[in-house]
Amino acid sequence: MNNYSECLDIARQELRLAQSALRRDIADYPTPIAGCDEQFNHLLDQSERVRNALAALDTRHFVPTPRKLTTEQGIESR
Repeated sequence: MNNYSECLDIARQELRLAQSALRRDIADYPTPIAGCDEQFNHLLDQSERVRNALAALDTRHFVPTPRKLTTEQGIESR
């Protein structure tokens, strides 16, 4: 396996651990929850960030590549 693939797998594992911990903290948060509760809002923000990071790791990205072999020829776009 490529070294970067192993790194990405480790990143996914760590993010899933963080996601589990955040879910646990959110579930255990004392009620009632006010809309201006900064600590709870911070947990929600962190949960969203972890979710977005996991989605970004699993999303395939299109990377345009030049069709010309040398830079002097310019880049062909279609």
